Amino acid sequence: MFFATLILTIATVFSGFTMKAEAADDQLGIEAEAAILVDAESGKVLYEKNSDVVLGVASMSKMMTEYMVLEAIKKGKLQWDQKVKINEYVHKLSAAPELSNVGLTQGEDYTVKELYQAMAIHSGNAATVALAEVLSGTEKNHVEKMNKKAAELGLKDVKFVNSTGLNNKDLLGKHPAGNPDEENVMTARSLAKLAYRLLKDYPEVLETASMPSLKFRDGREYKNFNWMLPELIFPYDGVDGLKTGSTDFAGYGFTATAMRNGQRYISVVMKADSKDSRFAETRKILDYAFNNFTKEELVKKNYQLKSKKTIPVTKGKEDKVKIHSKDSITMAVKNGEKDQYVPVLVLDKKKLNENGELTAPIKKGEQVGYMTVKSKKGDNISFLTEDGQKEIQVPVVAAESVEKANWFVLMMRGIGGFFGDLFGGIADSVKGLF
Repeated sequence: MFFATLILTIATVFSGFTMKAEAADDQLGIEAEAAILVDAESGKVLYEKNSDVVLGVASMSKMMTEYMVLEAIKKGKLQWDQKVKINEYVHKLSAAPELSNVGLTQGEDYTVKELYQAMAIHSGNAATVALAEVLSGTEKNHVEKMNKKAAELGLKDVKFVNSTGLNNKDLLGKHPAGNPDEENVMTARSLAKLAYRLLKDYPEVLETASMPSLKFRDGREYKNFNWMLPELIFPYDGVDGLKTGSTDFAGYGFTATAMRNGQRYISVVMKADSKDSRFAETRKILDYAFNNFTKEELVKKNYQLKSKKTIPVTKGKEDKVKIHSKDSITMAVKNGEKDQYVPVLVLDKKKLNENGELTAPIKKGEQVGYMTVKSKKGDNISFLTEDGQKEIQVPVVAAESVEKANWFVLMMRGIGGFFGDLFGGIADSVKGLF
């Protein structure tokens, strides 16, 4: 009995240390299962907690259908004023108790725009299914396309089993994929990446996401579930999107975006305890972003690295050429840490000979490599996308032209080089005799 008590006591002590260590790792003390903060312009990750843990995503998964609708509109495959006739299943789903919906009448025509607004503003589940059917023929086909699009966008650890984010058991016995009680799952990182691509590819998404309410044709006004919009319950300066979600399995989640003074951020909170807490935790994250980060110019336009202002040139009228950055490099940097980043020059090896020389002729403005930045501490600069590093890369170009030398000059150089090598060899041989 004594030993059992002792073991239990030791286990409890070590368990306490583990919990404290995990809490210490979360510098913001976010009370949610997972969270992430990114710079919306570059995709640079500024804060994360359990960002690669797979969790229920609920209605935040509707952002994928938003993306697909906007993509189809852009490609001309869908029109905003296109009519969609409501079938029996969609009508019944729109009347299902305890589900977020706008009422849709069977046999009546609604425009794509009406259904999209119902989905994006009031998280209308039946409206989402109607859009899935018009986009892909059936919701089952649409779910397949959602998973395919996720792969195209580079989203990892994602599984869609329906278009709405509901639990399959709530779909009136017509779940399109997965098990009867399965739900959509994603990670905070993948949600942030989806929001990042949505804002990059279709910034017009905010025109609808920022609407505080929807006046629908049934005469009712439906409030936006994003209560952090300036006109609603928990107003936050700069918030203009994007999507909330909640189920028993997923808890309460919120993918938000906000912009102030030209700087936009994206935050994700997953599996918070309540409707209110998801907004309170999002406020913590956005406060941290706006109070602690600034967009800084780390490399100026036409910048020359002190150790590499020129590159040697062969077969040119000059034996070297000046180089500089074509553009400036800016990045969201924590306040006071601008000096912790240094420029790095990467030359294009394909343009250099074995002696590290460029071959004339060289035109002013010709790219010879690129410049980026790195942390003096050696810390990894993390981005959402695999090619995110390109967001902080700018071309390095020739600052002047170098013409090719004429044949006579090249011949004389060759002769000079020959005799120089010859006399050098003789001199070495003579030295070797003494």
